[in-house]
Amino acid sequence: MDLCLFAGTANPPLAQAVAARLGVGLGDALVRRFADGELHVQLRQSVRGQDVYLLQPTSPPVDEHLLELLFLADACRRAGAARVTAVVPYFGYARHDRRASGREPVGARLVADLLGSAGLARVVAVDLHSAALEGFFSIPLEHLSAASLLSDAARPWTSDRTVVVAPDLGAAKLADRYARLLHAPAAVVHKTRLSGEDVSVHAITGDVRGRSPLLVDDMISTGGTIEAAVKALLAAGCAPDIVVLATHALLVGPAAARLSALPVRRFLATDSVVAAACPAIPAEIVRLDGLLAEAIRLLHDGGSLEGLLAHGGGASH
Repeated sequence: MDLCLFAGTANPPLAQAVAARLGVGLGDALVRRFADGELHVQLRQSVRGQDVYLLQPTSPPVDEHLLELLFLADACRRAGAARVTAVVPYFGYARHDRRASGREPVGARLVADLLGSAGLARVVAVDLHSAALEGFFSIPLEHLSAASLLSDAARPWTSDRTVVVAPDLGAAKLADRYARLLHAPAAVVHKTRLSGEDVSVHAITGDVRGRSPLLVDDMISTGGTIEAAVKALLAAGCAPDIVVLATHALLVGPAAARLSALPVRRFLATDSVVAAACPAIPAEIVRLDGLLAEAIRLLHDGGSLEGLLAHGGGASH
């Protein structure tokens, strides 16, 4: 069966780049809003009997992009596609994997159920906030890692004084993965979250004095965690030579102002989402089109994704 790639409106440049890598044209689909705000999706080409891939990060505005993905999946299923796979470079609601204080939904489980009910055969995601999300899905979830790509991009900014730092316990396994790739020691910042935007640091495990920190996380949202970690590292005597690395640069709310005020040499992130431009932040974007195109090609051909997965050679977080 033929391979067909469609995209929602969340990240058109990434979708175009993946299509070019695969040597296919991007599928023709109409995605628009009616005057009352309702979503309208229409496929303008046949997908009957085809192996369809839908590329759509569920980035802010999360609900709008998620609904686009669900509508596209349902449209493909009803139009007779042989198989429909969602390629979700950034998976929104991944942090809603438990009830923190009771009387709350488990948003990640609900989203997983919605994707399964839309007729998808499989979901492909990159550097999920929690690897435990795989247990929420009734359909296969392929958890890819951008760690190798980001490590290669970070290598020119490292030295024998580099220490890989997790800004919280949740990123500790991810930091260990980067430490192995870069042959560097690791450290962990221990934080307490005060609100959705603010955190407090109370300890650092590992030797950072006189060392150059490479702060790694799966995502930067409001920048509160990174801001607190940088300040704690400087107070602990690290070298004023800090590099920050994250797969998903959402940069919402006060993130741009916070990050531009920090003494950071370089920020590295992928193009999993379309982030707001901030000239004051010394950023480098690492492209995901090669990784995603290879995953799609292997899935289409029935090949193994072992070398691309987050658990390959060590678990991600």
